[in-house]
Amino acid sequence: MTLPRTPLLAAATAVAALATLSATAVQAQAQGPLKVGLMLPYTGTYAALGNAIENGFKQYVAEQGGKLGGREIAYFKVDDESDPSKATDNVNKLIKRDNVDVIVGTVHSGVALAMARAVKESKTMLIVPNAGADAITGPLCAPNIIRSSFSNWQPGYATGVIAAQKGYKKAMTITWNYAAGAETVKGFTEAFEKGGGKVVKDLNLPFPNVEFQALLTEIAAQKPDVVFAFFAGGGAVKFVKDYDAAGLKKSIPLMGSGFLTDGTLEAQGAAAQGLITSLHYADGIDTPRNKAFRTTYAVTYKSQPDVYAVQGYDAAQILGAGLKAVKGDFAKRDAMVAAIGKMTVDSPRGKYGLSAAHNPVQDFYVREVKGPENMMTGIAVKVLPDPARGCKM
Repeated sequence: MTLPRTPLLAAATAVAALATLSATAVQAQAQGPLKVGLMLPYTGTYAALGNAIENGFKQYVAEQGGKLGGREIAYFKVDDESDPSKATDNVNKLIKRDNVDVIVGTVHSGVALAMARAVKESKTMLIVPNAGADAITGPLCAPNIIRSSFSNWQPGYATGVIAAQKGYKKAMTITWNYAAGAETVKGFTEAFEKGGGKVVKDLNLPFPNVEFQALLTEIAAQKPDVVFAFFAGGGAVKFVKDYDAAGLKKSIPLMGSGFLTDGTLEAQGAAAQGLITSLHYADGIDTPRNKAFRTTYAVTYKSQPDVYAVQGYDAAQILGAGLKAVKGDFAKRDAMVAAIGKMTVDSPRGKYGLSAAHNPVQDFYVREVKGPENMMTGIAVKVLPDPARGCKM
C-alpha cells in the first residue's frame, strides 16, 4: 500500500535523506584527504603539456566543489623531466616517500612504461592522462592501471585511414626514435596499407633532437605522395616550420597524429595552416559539454584548452566516478575499479567508455588547421578500440 504523502512524511523523508548524505560526508571526511601524486613534465620539451594536464585535472575537481567522492584532495608533485632514466626513482618518491593513493602521469611514453611497472608491483592506482605506450594497456595492463587518453596505435591508425581515403599510394613517415613514435607510425602503416597504400620509408632521429634538415632533404629526393609525422611540443613546432621553410609543404602534403598541431599552433603560425591531422579531440566540437569546458578553462587559466587539458579533466572525472561508487572509501579498490570499468565518461571530446584493458574506446576526428584552431571537419573512425595486444587481465 502506498501511504499518502503528508507534510509530516515528506519532512521525515527529507530528514532521512539528509542524514544519509551527512553520514556519507562524515565518512569521507573521517578518511582524510585523498593523496594524489602528479608525475608530469614541468620542464623541457613537454612542460606546457604537463601544465595543461594538471590544469584540466584541477578544473574538474573545482567543478565538484574541491572534492572527489566527498574526499578532499591533497596534491604531491614530481617533475619527471621526460627522462626515462629517472622515472623509477621519481615514481618511487610518490609511492614510498609520499605514500600517495593515486598517481596521475605522464606524457612521455618511455617514462610511463617505467611508472606502469612500478605501480603494477606496488598496486598503487595509476591514471595515465596522456602517454600512449601500447604496452600500458597491452602486456603491462592491470586492474589498477587506467588510461584517460589513447593508445599510440589509435591516432596513427585513424590518420592512416584518412590518408588512404584521400587516394595517396606512397608514404614516408618521420618521428623520434622512441616508443610513442614507433607505435604511432605502426598504427598509421597498418591502416594505410590496409587501404591500398605503401609506406616506402620510415625516418627517425633521437629524442628530443630537432635537427631535421638531412631528413627533409631525403623526403624531397624520394617525393612520396604524403608524409606522416609524429612530433609533439617544441619538436612539433620546429618540424612544421622547417618542413614549410624547406618548400615541402607546397609539393608533398604533410599529415600527422593530432599532437603535431595540438597546443602548438600559435608558435607554428602560418606554417601549420591547412595541415590535416587526426585525434580524439578537436576545437570545433559543437556540444554544450565542450563549450562549457572551454569557457571555464579559458576564464580560469587565461588560455585556450587543448587535448592535454581534456585528458587531465577526464582523469579526474574517472577517479571521481570510482570514488563516488564507494562513497569515498578508497580501501574498496575492487569495487572502485569495477565501477570505473562500467562508466560512461561524459567528456568534452564526446562520451566514451573504457575497454576491458582500461583504454578509451572513442571517436577519432578529422581535423584541419584553420587560423588558431584545429577544426573538426569529420570523423575518421567511430568508436575505435585499441587492440590491447598482449593484455591478460
